[in-house]
Amino acid sequence: MTLRRRFVDWALTGLLILVPALVLRASLARESPSTLDQAILRITAPLEAVVSWVVGGIGSMWSRYVALIDVEKENRELRDDNEHLRRQLAEATRSAYDVKALEELALVKKRTPTDTLGARVIGAPLSPYFRVLRLRIDRGDRDVAPHMAVIAGTGPVGWIDKIYGDYADVVLISDTRSKVDVVIKRTGARGWLVGLGRNDSYACQITSLELASKPELRAQVGDEIVTSGVGSMFPPGLVIGTITKLDGDDGMFQKVEVQPTADVSRLRAVTILLVSPPPTDPDSKTKRKAEPAFGERAL
Repeated sequence: MTLRRRFVDWALTGLLILVPALVLRASLARESPSTLDQAILRITAPLEAVVSWVVGGIGSMWSRYVALIDVEKENRELRDDNEHLRRQLAEATRSAYDVKALEELALVKKRTPTDTLGARVIGAPLSPYFRVLRLRIDRGDRDVAPHMAVIAGTGPVGWIDKIYGDYADVVLISDTRSKVDVVIKRTGARGWLVGLGRNDSYACQITSLELASKPELRAQVGDEIVTSGVGSMFPPGLVIGTITKLDGDDGMFQKVEVQPTADVSRLRAVTILLVSPPPTDPDSKTKRKAEPAFGERAL
């Protein structure tokens, strides 16, 4: 290293030490600053302002960055808590539906004078208009047989149709294949309730409903329809629907439309009647027991 290079290095080192010292001395001067101190402050003040602005900006950006990280962490925790609460609400809702379904099954079993079996609804194919076409339940050939009646807490639902191993399909009373002997509760008039098979509703109609001579004995909108128990798989007295529309008459029979009381779109469980309920014997003082269906009692 040449002498000149050494001199330059020592000069720069001394300058780097002397300048901060002078600036510090000028800044800490308590008495009236000297001319040198005033000159140093006049030169360094803009530099200090620039440095302070840069450092302040960097500090502010860092604070905002740290704050954003904290906010993101809190948002993540809130999203996790929200998802956990949603799952708990869904589980509580399902439990409430299950409890309600079990209560309805217990009520149906108490009111039905025959052997019954509970089943869970596991499938409900829909029409293009989002109407249930049939139900599928978790009972198979070891438990049920075709043509057994299926009811819910709100009324008859349909009857067992096809059985697939451990599962079975239920034909609804709104299906065109369904035909139930019914009675208008208010007037006592009888007829056959048959399904209309519509894709956009569960409507049924009553056929062979004689047109009464007196207007007050004719069917009216709002009349309740109950099962007669005659020629039908359903026991008597079950409310199966309500008249919603009068379609006139053909001179002999009155035409009415009926809305079933059982809302199949919300069913989660149903009750299956394993045997036909015995008819009441007016001359007997003891209750008759239900006879086994199809030669043996289903378990």
